[in-house]
Formats: sequence, C-alpha cells, structure tokens
Amino acid sequence: MSGRLHWPVLLAIAAGLGITVWAMGSVGFADIGRSIARLGITGFGLLLLASAGVNLLLGAAWLASMPGERWSRWLSFTWARTAREAASDLLPFAQIGGLVVGTRTLTARGLAANRVYASMIVDLTTEMFAQLLFTLLGLWIVGSLLFGPGGSVSVKPMIWAGTALVIATTLAFATLQRPALRFAGFLAQRVLPDTEGRIDGILAELAGFYRARGSIFIAFVFNFLAWTASAGCAWLILDIIHQAPSFWNVVGLESLIFAVRGAAFFMPGALGFQEAAYILLATTFGINPEAAVAMSLIKRARDVAIGLPSLIVWQIIEFRSGLKRKASA
Repeated sequence: MSGRLHWPVLLAIAAGLGITVWAMGSVGFADIGRSIARLGITGFGLLLLASAGVNLLLGAAWLASMPGERWSRWLSFTWARTAREAASDLLPFAQIGGLVVGTRTLTARGLAANRVYASMIVDLTTEMFAQLLFTLLGLWIVGSLLFGPGGSVSVKPMIWAGTALVIATTLAFATLQRPALRFAGFLAQRVLPDTEGRIDGILAELAGFYRARGSIFIAFVFNFLAWTASAGCAWLILDIIHQAPSFWNVVGLESLIFAVRGAAFFMPGALGFQEAAYILLATTFGINPEAAVAMSLIKRARDVAIGLPSLIVWQIIEFRSGLKRKASA
C-alpha cells in the first residue's frame, strides 16, 4: 500500500473510533462496563465455542459450493473460511484481502485454482441469497413490532419497499440460473485475485457447479443456518449479561446490523457504524442501549480473539510454504 493510501485508511479508522467512543459515552461507560463484566471468562469461552460452530457451518457451505469435493475436507474449508473472515474483519479495506487469504489457503492444500475460485463465487452468491432471506425474516419481525400494539407505523412504506425488493431479488436468484451464472462471472472478474487468463476456465467450472442444483441448495441452507447461528451468538451474549429479549427479537435486530456492516464495507468491522446502529435500533427490539453497545464490543473482542491468532497462523503457514518453494526451485 502506498503512502498516499495510508491516510484515507487511518482517517477512516480514526473516524470509526471516534464514533465508537461517542456511542459508548452516550449510553454511559460505567453501564457498558458493568454489562461486559457480567459476561466473565466462562461466558466469553462459551461465545468462542458458539462462534466456532458458526465457522463450521460456513466451512460446510463453502465445501458444498464445490460439488464433487470430499466431505473429509470439511475442516480444511472451515480453516480457509476462518482465515478469510479474520482478514475481512481485522484488516482495512480487506474484503478482497479476505478472498485472497481464503483462496490461497485452499490452493495450498492441493485444490485446483479454478475450482477454488469458482466455489468462492458460488459461496458468495449463496451467502448473498441466504442473507436476503434472513433480512426478509428480520423485516417481518420488524414489521410485527412496529405495526403491533404500541408500535410506530412511520416507517411502514420503507419496510414494505424493502420487503418487496428482497422478495423480487430472492425469486430472481431462485429461478434464473443463466442470469445468475452471468452475474457470477461478473463477480469473478472483479473480486477474485489473480484471475487474469483464468476467467474462461472459472466460468466453465461455474457452469458445471450450477448444474449441481442439489449442492447449491445445500450451500444456501448452510449459509442461512450460519446467519441464524450468528444471531444466536448475539442472543447468547445478551442472555449471559441478563438482557436477553426473545430470540426472534434478536434475529430482527441482527438482520439489520448485518445490513449496516455490509454497507460500511470500507471500514474494518464497520467500526463505529455498528455501535451507532445498535444505539438507534436496540430499543425497538426491547434491548437496553448500554447492553447493545456492550454486546457490540464483546463481539469485537471475539473477532480479535479468533481472528488475530488465525492470521498469525496463516502467515506462518504461508512463510513456511514460501521457504519450501524456494528450496525446491
């Protein structure tokens, strides 16, 4: 990265930190601290275990996105997805970096590059499809809260417009296989690393993958389960700190938070944006703002506790692989 690019990154991170501090101050540092303290070491350990379960689901989704691959490689795909998420969560402007880390991890295990790249695209599209359905579920929950007794209907047009958009997009992904394949090719050309000269081969693999509709559906199911399990992790945090509403309320909240994180892709982990969104949305779902901000900070600590060691291990493996390549050259 050039020196010119350092400043935008640093300014973005500084702005995110500023928003985070503002969010914490607006609800009270002491209240947030007490909520975090209730989690304890045991609670944090349970959260790490639950998050490992989410990664297993994500690994299964990626494996299912490569029809014909042996399920004995499940842990390899889980490790690749864990490293990919770590890079995306912790490094500035690292969505593409996360894809690089994920693909290099699998190709280093002897998988053909074109198959890995094609499976990445299938995984991305099925994950997007799953998030759309998860968002639809969240919008339905939001609607039931806003339009029910005592609810506000001021955002009714926005809710219905969002629901219609989600339904239309979902139907397009479900029924239009050829446009989906062309869209996958568009993604391949723009988001995958080192694909120059590979596009035709990747598209050929994609065409074969999309003919295996059973595997594609399984990938979607695993991705949807992963989104739901991620909301379950949020519910677990709130339950341990004695602030848990119903599980479905948490699903509604998290579906909107995931959308905010996606929109704030330029910021590592949506720093600041996530905290502000929790403050704005938490009370709608029966959650105290201080508990919501505490949950956000706990999730960030979880991301660091999993992501930082993962990146270190990945870098060590890459370094050793580089030494082996030099020795054999």
